Amino acid sequence: MMTRQELEGHWNQVKGSLREKWADLKGDDLDAAYGDMEQLIGVVQEKTGKTRSEIENFVEDIIAEGTAQADSATDKVRHYANEVRNQAEQYTHDASEYAKNQYENASHAVHDGYENVQGVVRKNPLESIAVTFGAGLIAGVIIGLTSSRRG
Repeated sequence: MMTRQELEGHWNQVKGSLREKWADLKGDDLDAAYGDMEQLIGVVQEKTGKTRSEIENFVEDIIAEGTAQADSATDKVRHYANEVRNQAEQYTHDASEYAKNQYENASHAVHDGYENVQGVVRKNPLESIAVTFGAGLIAGVIIGLTSSRRG
């Protein structure tokens, strides 16, 4: 025997199926029995003359079908959610690998640049000092002029 919650949860489906099977049933007749299996059976018996077990079996089949459809929909949603999660994990992994490769490439480029600068400084130490001093002097003048204009 089904519970009141099951009957209420599937009420629209039960009501529609009952009216489809037995055209003598009116929506108002069925609405009076909302959630009450005993009252529903009484209304259907009165209007159709069908047996209690025939009505119970019919309603239970409707609810079982509705539950199976709900379970199927839940399974589909669960499957889709798993697919989305798997794709997100793959994208995260790919992005992580890409970032790691970019970091390694940048690290190698900085290291190579550092070695090149060291080579130039070792070959031309005086010129390197003069260029560095000149660049610092020019930067200082530009900063000084910019600061004095704002103040």
